[in-house]
Amino acid sequence: MAKTTDAMKIIDNMIGDDAQMREMLAEASLNAEVGQLIYDARQKAGLTQQQLAELVGTTETLIDDLEEADYEGNSLVMLHKIAIALNQKLTLNLVPLEDNPTKEPISC
Repeated sequence: MAKTTDAMKIIDNMIGDDAQMREMLAEASLNAEVGQLIYDARQKAGLTQQQLAELVGTTETLIDDLEEADYEGNSLVMLHKIAIALNQKLTLNLVPLEDNPTKEPISC
């Protein structure tokens, strides 16, 4: 088998058919994506975490937590408040899974 340097392929090979590990990876990936989304939007708006917190009516600590990839407390209500504070609209989409070899549901 050819060697790869693609991190996602390496992780996929390590996890194999372990449904529990796949679910954990999906959750971690979603948390990282949400955190990056918040961070990017805040940076684009030119705001500090403290300034965004004041606009949203929360604490800088919570904004910092939300931007962390391993934070598991993301809520749609808070994301909606952040979107409004940044004069944006929050949209959600359900898209077909391109690659789910086990054909088992992945909860996020």
